[in-house]
Amino acid sequence: MNSYEALGLKPGRAICYSGFREGQSPAGIYPSYEEVKEDLLLLQDQWDYLRLYDCDAHAETVLEVIEKENLSFQVMLGAYIVAEMNNFGCPWGGGVYTEEQLFENKIKNKNQIQKLIHFANKYPNIICTVSAGNEACVDWTDHYVSVSSVIDYVKLIKENCKQPATFCENYVPWLSKLKPLVDVVDFISIHTYPVWEYKNIHEALDYTKENYFAVATMYPNIPVIITEAGWATNSNGRGIEPHNVSEENQEIYCNDLLNWTNEDGILCFLFEAFDESWKGSPEPLEPEKHWGIYKIDRSPKLVMQQKYSI
Repeated sequence: MNSYEALGLKPGRAICYSGFREGQSPAGIYPSYEEVKEDLLLLQDQWDYLRLYDCDAHAETVLEVIEKENLSFQVMLGAYIVAEMNNFGCPWGGGVYTEEQLFENKIKNKNQIQKLIHFANKYPNIICTVSAGNEACVDWTDHYVSVSSVIDYVKLIKENCKQPATFCENYVPWLSKLKPLVDVVDFISIHTYPVWEYKNIHEALDYTKENYFAVATMYPNIPVIITEAGWATNSNGRGIEPHNVSEENQEIYCNDLLNWTNEDGILCFLFEAFDESWKGSPEPLEPEKHWGIYKIDRSPKLVMQQKYSI
């Protein structure tokens, strides 16, 4: 069930990385080569795998740093696909677009997939796996894409590069609407966030295991990787109860999670390396901003203050 040998992957510690610092964002200023280098040198002793979300200038810088500085990271590279359908059920009302915008988005998505293929072929010794998108089929997404479209993107990727291909999504759609995609991907990638589902820290690991095994037992003949799991350290109450998040709870969950996945031989990407202030609403305690195991100034949170504690 958990064998990754066919994918060419070895056991290792994995983390999601996005290096946007204060005043930077995907819509504006990108991290410099030296800033990315600083980040990766900070991470290199602890982590074997990095997950990148987008085929943008930031991803290109990360790949350049790894190559030029001769770092040992293996990278899961994703194409970030945007809305091709309206999602009127998006809880924050962000899933509605004009027909013209949706048409333009399809063009953007095809370009993203082509960039993913380009990077995969340019850096074959660094990029170990590729993903056709991120959380684009779950019911609450603001960038809704049909399953059939994702299938087409995965097929296109597999026709044009050698790396194993997947699609990164919350665990729930894999139990139902993503069944047709399972026949196309080389492995399943799931996201599990107990704290978003109002689980307390004492229930957290058991709930993550429940999410993982629900998918893994349904599809015993295909590897399952956890491509996102983590614990926030602040919340303004939007979707996460403030009393349930802290650096102490993050330390407990991260240690429990990585101890379990290491013991069971499950590849798990911790979410995430650094806090990112550009995410979510402008409110400082917006939970989207506070998932890093390092703060945005690169100082370690509690879980990282004892080096090698995770």
